[in-house]
Amino acid sequence: MSSGAVSNQPTEAGQRPHHPVVLAHQAQRAAHVQLRIADAITAYAGSMPFVYVHIVLFAVWMIFIERDPWPMLTLVVSLEAIFLSTFVMIGQNRQAAFQQAKADHDFTEQELELKTNTQLTREIHTLTTELHRRVMRDAPTP
Repeated sequence: MSSGAVSNQPTEAGQRPHHPVVLAHQAQRAAHVQLRIADAITAYAGSMPFVYVHIVLFAVWMIFIERDPWPMLTLVVSLEAIFLSTFVMIGQNRQAAFQQAKADHDFTEQELELKTNTQLTREIHTLTTELHRRVMRDAPTP
């Protein structure tokens, strides 16, 4: 296990600990009000309560507010679709940035592990060579 790896053992709260890159990314997003708002909207828009609220609102609108052919409802739904698609793209950009940060972190950790393993292999070679030299020096000659 690399030095940056996180144990999969549950914490006291019963949740698994997060990777350091995940924690750093969450802290960075929490520092910006606009990003927190975008995250909240995206989280709500991707939920079933969002769907239920829209079913009720559209039904009320079509039955009580506007009669056939619902020109205002069409405008409102189109505008909402434009904004929601923007939030989807914001979410995709956030996910791409997170994946890049995690990939960079993983690369750094793997490089460190490779260097450590190479150094250990060299030290083992040195010790084995020295041990062989001593054994051969003390071995009786036939």
